[in-house]
Order: sequence, then C-alpha cells, then structure tokens
Amino acid sequence: MAIITAKNLGTSAFGGTPYGNLSRRHFVLETNASGALVGGNSTAAIGATDKVILGVLPAGLRLDDSLLIISDAFTATITGDIGFEYVDGVDDSAVPQDPDYFFASVAITAARTRQTTAVKPVTLPKDAYLTWTNEVAAHASVGRADIFIDGEDRGPQ
Repeated sequence: MAIITAKNLGTSAFGGTPYGNLSRRHFVLETNASGALVGGNSTAAIGATDKVILGVLPAGLRLDDSLLIISDAFTATITGDIGFEYVDGVDDSAVPQDPDYFFASVAITAARTRQTTAVKPVTLPKDAYLTWTNEVAAHASVGRADIFIDGEDRGPQ
C-alpha cells in the first residue's frame, strides 16, 4: 500500500465571528489520464489499497456532514473509503481514527452523494488528515471528486 499526499494540504473554509462558527472545507481528489493524483507527490497511478491524503481537518472541528460531488467519473469499478487519521499518527480513545467515517466503499461514478455512514458527530481533539483509501482496482483514467466537509469550528480543545 502506497501513501500518496497532495502537495497543497491547505483548505478553504468560511466561518468566524460575526458569521458564526459554521465551517465548510473543500478537498479535491483528481486524477490525470494515467490515474495519478493531480498535484500529488507521486506520478504513479493510485492503486488498490493505496491511501491518498487530501488535506488537514483542524483540531476542534466538529464533523457534522459531508458531500461528495463526482463531476468526472473515475475508472469503472473503483470504490473507496473517505475518513480521517491523526496527523501525529497517534489514535485517540475518545475519538478514534476512522478510515471510512464519511463514506464506506463508495463508488466514484458521476453523482452527488451525502455522507453515507451512520456515525455520530465527533469533535476532533487534534489535527487530522482527510483520507481516501482506494479499494479493488487501480485508477487508469481522468476523474474528479470534490469533497466538502461541514461542521462547527469549536477551536482547539
């Protein structure tokens, strides 16, 4: 299993006084014609069981909902999980890392999909990576998915 990281881990977000603490973070999973992550640290195609680090979810963000918009379908039969793991690599017993917190075995064909997992909202105790874990087959075509994470930014706890 390879770990592929997007070169720019920044996210766009809206929130803060006087507009409240609602936050929407935007991440992109995009592949080129050979199936490699556009803007990633590898030119190899995303393979079966590979993990892609898409960006950082900040400590204190309560995870409420997510939206997956696939505007350009990926290679047929591709499925994967979207979740989070802590930047420092150390799990937290109160809020464990969850590789499929937002989506489990989601097919990445052209569609708009709200979060498919029935999990309670959690507040991240520390910075976490948003991850895509590829299943089944390697990517071999152009594809684009926009992932929006919605929550309340409560600040570091």
